[in-house]
Amino acid sequence: MTQAVLVDALGTLVELRPPAQPLREALRRRSGIDVGIEAAERGFGAEIGHYLANHMRGCDEAGLEELRDECAAAMRTAIGREELDHATVRSAMLEALEFRAFPDAAPALRNLRARGMCVVVVSNWDCSLPEWLGRAGLGGLFDGAVSSAVVGEAKPAAAVFEAALELAGCRAADAVHVGDSIENDVEGARAIGLRAILVQRQGQVPTGVETVRSLGELSAIV
Repeated sequence: MTQAVLVDALGTLVELRPPAQPLREALRRRSGIDVGIEAAERGFGAEIGHYLANHMRGCDEAGLEELRDECAAAMRTAIGREELDHATVRSAMLEALEFRAFPDAAPALRNLRARGMCVVVVSNWDCSLPEWLGRAGLGGLFDGAVSSAVVGEAKPAAAVFEAALELAGCRAADAVHVGDSIENDVEGARAIGLRAILVQRQGQVPTGVETVRSLGELSAIV
């Protein structure tokens, strides 16, 4: 009997709203400067690249603030407008970031918990993971959250899944992991004995992998 469900965040529960146009608008409101959509796209491309390469340093509030400063600096350089100061770019960057819950996320989490299962979000993210999930409207719908930066290792490393199992208070044999990445979620989970379910909303379903098209399908198989 399944006691706990571990769930990935980005690509499984939430998606990033396209950020370039919101960044352009935020910069224009704050500075009066219209950088244009191409510069805004370059800026966020640089920000995302720096974040992905360094997100593990966001293990606490101090580390996260330093990382955000660096991301804003990378964004400002990529935009290429010297008249934009660092503080303006940083505040516009954070304003433009928005993670939206997939329509099937909240109903699925409610269903799993109503059936007595412990739900733990497990994601390659910094220490702000619970905050962003709350902003996406998923606050209160899970029992805990484990981020790679806080653990000190990223999926598919075993340590992240083991931390989630410890939080859930159960063994791998009594839990399932749900995510959208073959390498990070399926292979990582299987390596420590977790049943793995792939969320593949679009495209061809891979062979040899238990797959759902929607989180709403979980209730029938978990």
